[in-house]
Amino acid sequence: MSTSIFPNSQLYGTGYCALFVRGISPAELLTRVSGREIQPVSLTRLEVDAVKALGEDIDEDDVPELNVDELHSSGMLDNSGPLLRAGTHNDWSFVIESEGPYLASDEIIAAASRDTVALSARLSETGSTWISYAENSEILSSFDPLFPQHDHGKRPATLEELTGFREAIDSGNRSEAYENAVRKIQQELQCAVPQEADAARLLAVRVAGGY
Repeated sequence: MSTSIFPNSQLYGTGYCALFVRGISPAELLTRVSGREIQPVSLTRLEVDAVKALGEDIDEDDVPELNVDELHSSGMLDNSGPLLRAGTHNDWSFVIESEGPYLASDEIIAAASRDTVALSARLSETGSTWISYAENSEILSSFDPLFPQHDHGKRPATLEELTGFREAIDSGNRSEAYENAVRKIQQELQCAVPQEADAARLLAVRVAGGY
């Protein structure tokens, strides 16, 4: 599977969901997708992996650059909900969830796109994929890239007119439909993010009770 789109699927063995939203800050994006006041902590992807794996058993030796008391007080160690990391590149902010059942919901995508636009890209652990596009809390396009003709959005033609993603799917291998569609959509919407952004220390929150 190609690693030239963001996030890099090879770094997410259980899949991921990434949500891109134009013109708002990472903190605002985290507030929108969590639906509550947030107390973010800056974490790298590897630190997120440690927090998720160890939970309440984590100590200073596991994450030497972090304040464990802050992790406790922020709710970061509560495994009843998703752990989300958010950053920014050019005019867009992005938020990533390993696995992706929370960020992939229509309600979250709609909330994130209030007064702006949002693109959601999901790759599941089983290899199934899904792309959604929303404008001002309305999901206009929502489809499996293997079957782009079956679009569940309210105005499917909008994303095709903006990006021409179907030609990218049709002109490539079927097995690469997701990568080709995401790459083309991100290029045309100008929300492509460099792979190295995933290694940075980004704002992170835990949405307690989100599952």
